[in-house]
Amino acid sequence: MERPPTYQVNGAVIRKVRMQAGRSTLEVAKEAGISRRYLNHLENSYRKHMRPASYVRLRTALGLEPDDDRLLNEAPAEKR
Repeated sequence: MERPPTYQVNGAVIRKVRMQAGRSTLEVAKEAGISRRYLNHLENSYRKHMRPASYVRLRTALGLEPDDDRLLNEAPAEKR
């Protein structure tokens, strides 16, 4: 079975953008529709892949423009 495409994200950049915005992990997670634990795992690079819909919601919750790709390590990739 083929896995859905994912985005590989950079946890350090996610944390930096969130902190620059003065937002807590709980605030951003709630707004993005993800759990605080998942956001913490992303920021600490325990998890490095996000599905497109979750990635878009996180980017929006952080106040980034649709064409801002700072959170990405690379273009959409197959989950490994």
